[in-house]
Amino acid sequence: MAGSEKRIKTGWEGRYYEDFEVGDVYRSRFGRTVTEADNLLFTHLTLNTNPLHFDARYSEQSRWGQILVNSTFTLALVVGMSVTDVSENAMANLGWEEVRLPNPVFVGDTLYCETEVLSKRASKSRPEAGIVRVRSRGINQDGKVVIDFVRGMMVYRRDNSQDRFPEVDEG
Repeated sequence: MAGSEKRIKTGWEGRYYEDFEVGDVYRSRFGRTVTEADNLLFTHLTLNTNPLHFDARYSEQSRWGQILVNSTFTLALVVGMSVTDVSENAMANLGWEEVRLPNPVFVGDTLYCETEVLSKRASKSRPEAGIVRVRSRGINQDGKVVIDFVRGMMVYRRDNSQDRFPEVDEG
């Protein structure tokens, strides 16, 4: 294409405030298998000293009989899995509520994320954004819910989004 103009094709750019409809449900495209390295690294990076997360001998004597994946890793993973669907265009996370952990996560489990839009409203303080509340659930390979939480975020309106790719000066 020497001498011709580049045709830049955009990919998925995430949802903007206008794209959310109460009752919509988004399912993550990919699952994510939790590894021993994930759990150990996260546990030690966060200085969690509970041996259930890193001591195999100790954990074998627990009610689970094996190492239990750090629950805050589970929260971080499922939030991360939901970003493509709900907060790629967020200005800010506003908080997490009602975090529940009905079933444990173990090394080797594969998690999936499902997120439902609970509410949306215009922001009173930021006209360039709206507030969206969602409920996300982490579901394992057996269909068991391992985490359930509500999250609020401020999401840009389409006409006020941040330009992610500045123009390149090729001169």
